Amino acid sequence: MEGRPLEEYELVGRARDGDAAAYGELVRMHQQVAMRTAWLVTRNATEAEDAVQEAFVKAYRALAGGRFREGAAFRPWMLAIVANEARNRRRSVARLDRLTLRVAEVRPSGDAAPSPEAAALLEEERDLLVSALNALRVEDRLVVGYRYLIGLSEAETASALGVPKGTVKSRLARALGRLRSALSDVAPDGDGSRDG
Repeated sequence: MEGRPLEEYELVGRARDGDAAAYGELVRMHQQVAMRTAWLVTRNATEAEDAVQEAFVKAYRALAGGRFREGAAFRPWMLAIVANEARNRRRSVARLDRLTLRVAEVRPSGDAAPSPEAAALLEEERDLLVSALNALRVEDRLVVGYRYLIGLSEAETASALGVPKGTVKSRLARALGRLRSALSDVAPDGDGSRDG
């Protein structure tokens, strides 16, 4: 079985024993989802990158220091560290840079490129979604982002947020209600009226 890729739990075990290369592989595996998580909190690409870098350093120290529960899922544990670091950075930043969208990608269906009209509509919808997400509280952005933008399961979301699974369901329901309300506030003709 030489040359087979290591499973995540094997990489975690090796990283816990001080194998920097194994930890580097874990970082590569989770870099994108960590960046998306940090962006959900900071809404700033530069601050998110800094938060992710610091979070990975802290996670490595925690692994080496034995503060990772054996058998636990690595990704939610690491994302909780990322979110905490991003929150800390956001609190310390007096001003926010312009919003940089790295979370939602325009993904055309099939192999054909979308028409210019379809691409423009997708871009407009994405901008509306970003504006609505931007209007939510950090806690709401995280629960919605973890479940729908990053694709964590309810159990992984609960672990990343440090709450029971049932709490995720109730927070998600409330957050989605607020998101719908925010979308109606930022959408053109959001009052439901029609011209003509």
